[in-house]
Amino acid sequence: MIQSGDTAFILICAALVLLMTPGLALFYGGMVRSKNVLGTIMQSIFMISLISLEWIYIGYSMSFGPDVAGLIGDMSYFALSGVTAAPSATYATTIPQILFMIYQCMFAVITPALITGAFAERVRFAPFCVFSIMWAVFVYNPVCHWVWGGGFLGAYGVLDFAGGLVVHVTCGIAALVACVAIGPRKGFGKRQFIPHNLPMTLTGTGLLWFGWFGFNGGSALAANGIAVTAFVATHIAGMTGMATWTLVEWYHSGKPTTLGAASGAIAGLATITPAAGFVGPNAAVAIGFMGGLFCYLAVLAKNHFGYDDSLDVVGIHGVGGLVGTIGLGLFASLAVNPGGADGLFYGNPGFLGTQLIGIGVVGGYTLVTTWIIIKAINAFSPLRMQDNDEEVGMDTSEHSESAYQA
Repeated sequence: MIQSGDTAFILICAALVLLMTPGLALFYGGMVRSKNVLGTIMQSIFMISLISLEWIYIGYSMSFGPDVAGLIGDMSYFALSGVTAAPSATYATTIPQILFMIYQCMFAVITPALITGAFAERVRFAPFCVFSIMWAVFVYNPVCHWVWGGGFLGAYGVLDFAGGLVVHVTCGIAALVACVAIGPRKGFGKRQFIPHNLPMTLTGTGLLWFGWFGFNGGSALAANGIAVTAFVATHIAGMTGMATWTLVEWYHSGKPTTLGAASGAIAGLATITPAAGFVGPNAAVAIGFMGGLFCYLAVLAKNHFGYDDSLDVVGIHGVGGLVGTIGLGLFASLAVNPGGADGLFYGNPGFLGTQLIGIGVVGGYTLVTTWIIIKAINAFSPLRMQDNDEEVGMDTSEHSESAYQA
């Protein structure tokens, strides 16, 4: 039966998750050079249109349609056929199914947008759009079904409250593949790439943090105690991640930075995402600390390995999703959420093993499939910009615009 309170709550949460994509656009836009700010913002903001269309026609059905062999949803919901204001007997019994659809659409939108930070300042817009559609169809939709839509990983016992595997591990692995396949920015290793507008990045951080309450809290799919648990855990982990990154950076480099504080907050928020509705406040502190520490170390490690992850998608989202999924295997408690599991620290080491299998399956599939997609696109139309276009900047070469007048 539809509950008006739950319906109102998820309507608000869907709007909050949508807000995260413009927030991400500002977060990324401030970190690139001024000649690339509009092109970077466009790569995120256009996903709202492109992926929403994909989701309406095939994405929702592939992800949440009736299960086929544990691998994919059938096409029963093609073009939202049969998706009405009646509740779903499978996924959300107290809200309209069409509301569940649009809430999940916002997750599908932001996930390929997150990848764009890895290859910022060097990818052509048209083939990028082709990549985003293909990645949504061949990576996001199947993984979403495996974990949330009745597929084999969910049936095996893998848990992911709000997207540690489905969103952050997939986008992080895809980002790593893209960095290697596309190559570094012109001048990488020889010049510094300085963020052109950190106040813009900090504004984006605030919008992302605000939206994350809908991202995690709304994943309870009801205005109930689990939503409150996830809401509180989200804030605790975000602020712990910010504090941890800032202190570690201060110790390591001698001064704390605003970019470090913003990065730490996003690291903590990403790391708590898979666990938010399954752990208590003290576990959220521990997971936020792990996120701030390990994501900081991962960002430093990219210099050692020599790949050009422009805006640290691998180090923050990929490692954050990985650490959070493992953290869930450690700290999950049935006392917090009877619909979850007990983790290693509550006497169930097998659940940690289950989470590690989930990471291996999702990570391996994403790596191989993303590599194939990029190679297929490059065979027809190169993703990489020409050297002279890259030197001029994306704003002029790809969009004939300029963010700032001389």
